[in-house]
Amino acid sequence: MMSIQYRLDFGRFYDHLCDVTIQFNSAEDAPSLSMVTWIAGSYLIREFAKNITQVSYTIAGDDRVYRANKSDKHTFRLVHAKAGDAITVQYEIYCHDLSVRTAFVDQQRIFGNFSSLLLLIKNNQFTPATIELFLSKNFTNIHKNCSIACGLPHDIKHGDDGLTYQFAAMPSFEYLDYPFEIGTQDKFGFDVRDHAGRGIPHRAFIAGRHQADLTRLSHDLQKICQAYIDWLGSAPFADYTFMTMVTGNDYGGLEHINSTALVSPRSDLPSAAEPAVPSSDYQRYLGLCSHEYFHAWWVKTVKPDVMIDNPLIDEAYTPLLWVFEGFTSYFDDLMLLRAGVIDKESYLKLLAAQINRYLQTDGKAHQSVAESSFDTWIKLYRADENTANQGVSYYNKGALVAWLLDATLLENSDGKYRLFDVVKAFYERAHGKPYGMTTDSLDEVISEMMGKDQWQAFYQDYVIGTAPLPIGETLAKFGIDIKASTQTKPWGMTLDEKASGLKIKHLHRNSQASKAGLSFNDVIIAINGLKASSALLNRQIALQNTTGQAVQVHAFRRDELMTFDVLTADDDTPATTHKQMSLSGNGGAWLVF
Repeated sequence: MMSIQYRLDFGRFYDHLCDVTIQFNSAEDAPSLSMVTWIAGSYLIREFAKNITQVSYTIAGDDRVYRANKSDKHTFRLVHAKAGDAITVQYEIYCHDLSVRTAFVDQQRIFGNFSSLLLLIKNNQFTPATIELFLSKNFTNIHKNCSIACGLPHDIKHGDDGLTYQFAAMPSFEYLDYPFEIGTQDKFGFDVRDHAGRGIPHRAFIAGRHQADLTRLSHDLQKICQAYIDWLGSAPFADYTFMTMVTGNDYGGLEHINSTALVSPRSDLPSAAEPAVPSSDYQRYLGLCSHEYFHAWWVKTVKPDVMIDNPLIDEAYTPLLWVFEGFTSYFDDLMLLRAGVIDKESYLKLLAAQINRYLQTDGKAHQSVAESSFDTWIKLYRADENTANQGVSYYNKGALVAWLLDATLLENSDGKYRLFDVVKAFYERAHGKPYGMTTDSLDEVISEMMGKDQWQAFYQDYVIGTAPLPIGETLAKFGIDIKASTQTKPWGMTLDEKASGLKIKHLHRNSQASKAGLSFNDVIIAINGLKASSALLNRQIALQNTTGQAVQVHAFRRDELMTFDVLTADDDTPATTHKQMSLSGNGGAWLVF
């Protein structure tokens, strides 16, 4: 059987480089190696191979060093190798992306996803391989208590030149779902119990400077994880690892088969003075943990059918991401309430924030959540100044469609079924193995619970259609009190006030500003001959609304000074105010578990 050995050497951490060596016996003439182009859970072609400097190789018995030939953007062909040859491949890869999607290497930390580090041998992606990660003495001298966070078991080998982490053999492609974090980390652990009483160990690692109350964090995380296990009965993993890098203001998370990689502002972690009801910052971190944890069931186990055995090369189109990310974005906050970590008042504030974001997105009239799901590869991760005008997020609107579906299921089944039951039905279909959901199987499960006609009406209006979500009516049915206010956007603009002026961050279509010719990124420096400020703009708008007179604006577009006359609103100008909701109440049956 073919044997593949990977060695990742982080000795050049100061240059943000990883040196990779691959040793294998070729099964064919001119073998090819390739790198995947996207990482599961983040739906954008990311071209990881762009960070490879060059690929060279040697053949046992041949003293020459050959350069690999590229056959496409991410594939390298070893044209001089023959079947049976013992081959050593070497390449360096640049690692300086602080996000959770690729790799980051410096003297403070080493973080990596194997999807952005490993060249896989074509036609042998599922051949067992071993991996070792080497840390030089220079790194371990900085990190006297160096540790590794990873969902994989490992051995540690100490040598005169450094430290090596060794992983047992498994198919090389499967390594792509196991990120790792290495450096100085704080850590804690806890167990949760499934319905059979089996303990499931959980570990959490915190890297970066912080002053978090880890006892409080452990207590709250344990309650959240136990709430998920209590609901779903079992876990699709034998153990679970949370790994968090804390920074000043970075934020994000990515799910994996038995772990999650997170990056969070240090202010989001609990302090020693954290109140009994978590602060809004701490709620955000707990919500992130909850979101990625649920993905172990709802993306890593039950997933869109196009994601089953996907090679991570080309786009995988599906209209169902609103189900997976939308449901998850609904449950991540709701489970904080169900776990008893937050109270109802806090939960309703979180729900109101989702609602207000939706209400302020003009694109809700143009794009459905199913279309948003399908277009993720070209839109969601490539947001620009027109995004809010033309589309919706399947996270945001998907969460509200999930909430509305939960309420509709309750109403149409006389309280027998909820969205919890939909998720559990699919998890039970999976039997602990990956299960591919289709639109038809979603129809089948939900129709059994609320009736086919009711589901199809819901589906046509709110999933593939752009009908306004009946938010107010639904909240009222469940005893939620609504206080509505308005948020005014001057002339339909969102502005960033700087010393240089008022920079336009977003314009609504057909607004007073856009009709006058103002544009995204223009910097307004004067209003009616006076130095621009938010206060002056608001005074001039109030005066304009009284007199009906145009307002003269001077603005820089790039390095060109331009003059604009902003007229009063006419019948065709959309309103510059958007509804804002605040919620209160007990929530009746909807918030009873």
